[in-house]
Amino acid sequence: MSTTPAPLTVAVRRSWHASRYTLIGILVALLAYVATFLVVAALLFALAVIGLPALPEAAKALHRFAECERRRAAEYLGVPFRPTPDLPLDGGELTERVRQVLTDPVARREALWLPFQAVAGYAVGCLTMVLWPIGLLVDGIVLSVVHLLDRRAADEYGTTPPERRGPVLRWHPALAELSASWTRSLLTAPHSAELAARVAQLTESRAGAVEAHGAELRRIERDLHDGAQARIVALSMRIGLAKQMLDRDPAAARQRLDEAQDGVDAALAELRHVVRGIHPPILTDRGLAGAVRALAADSAVPVEVELDGVEGGRRLPAAIEAAAYFVVAEALTNIGKHSGARAASVRIDRAPGVLLVVIGDDGHGGADERGGSGLVGIRRRIAALDGTTRISSPTGGPTDIEVELPCGS
Repeated sequence: MSTTPAPLTVAVRRSWHASRYTLIGILVALLAYVATFLVVAALLFALAVIGLPALPEAAKALHRFAECERRRAAEYLGVPFRPTPDLPLDGGELTERVRQVLTDPVARREALWLPFQAVAGYAVGCLTMVLWPIGLLVDGIVLSVVHLLDRRAADEYGTTPPERRGPVLRWHPALAELSASWTRSLLTAPHSAELAARVAQLTESRAGAVEAHGAELRRIERDLHDGAQARIVALSMRIGLAKQMLDRDPAAARQRLDEAQDGVDAALAELRHVVRGIHPPILTDRGLAGAVRALAADSAVPVEVELDGVEGGRRLPAAIEAAAYFVVAEALTNIGKHSGARAASVRIDRAPGVLLVVIGDDGHGGADERGGSGLVGIRRRIAALDGTTRISSPTGGPTDIEVELPCGS
């Protein structure tokens, strides 16, 4: 099919843009070649049991490598890039992490993509380099001469010169698009796998939410039983003693009533404490911004607060405000007790459809979710609302907790 020939500079520009993708693909192919042997070695060592701990680490490294290629292919093709969630391989039993790696469809696709990319990516990159001198010769010199002869013949016979297009350089965009398309196809999990992963994630988050809810109910029951209920029982006993002493010893009866009055005040304080643990009244009265500022003012460590989009205007849903409040409260409590920090920061940013909460400190780091530091509770509370939690706490610090909550606005 004949089309109007593009100028040579335009053809070269398009070919160079495509060639950059395929030439980088040569480097990717070489890395894939090395990674193929490393993955095979990790599997062989895993069969010998001694290499089992290396398998999850190899899967994480491979996923990061493949994710970079997914992003690069999507950018070249001009299609939206959807990040593939990481496997939860940072905690839990080793056997469970190995099972997740071996059964995950995305991990299998990434492992199978390596040898294919090592061969096909290298071949396409080499073909790209071979086509360049041929394209410049044919499309740049031969086609120019042919076009000049066509114009001379057209002028001589009074006809329209035929339309010609360079036959070589146009292959560069085709090769790059082919390479990006197979990368995206091989590394994109099927819809059924995405759905299964989503169902598994929701099942896990629901189980965590149910467990967290049960633990919260047990805490409330324990607080009521050991606190307010005990004080109310003691209060009833003092009032009973006061009734018995009222006729024969009014002064002692008055003392018992005074003690009962003190017990009423203490019981009310206990009940307020329990109520604050369920839904802090300050959230209702002052909103999320005022509640967070109150937490910062009461913190044992100086806290810098930055609020964007949560002051004034329409309030967030109550569940979202409560989750954000408890995340900040738990994080600041941990900072005061365990971090050794001299300063902390809280940033809350409300963007369209999401609420971002970031808490950081300059302490010694090393926070471990398995150490009973409350981080597991934060993650479960946020997962129950379909949010995400990212925790970074290397040894030596700093510690950063980043929470995203869907807020539908």
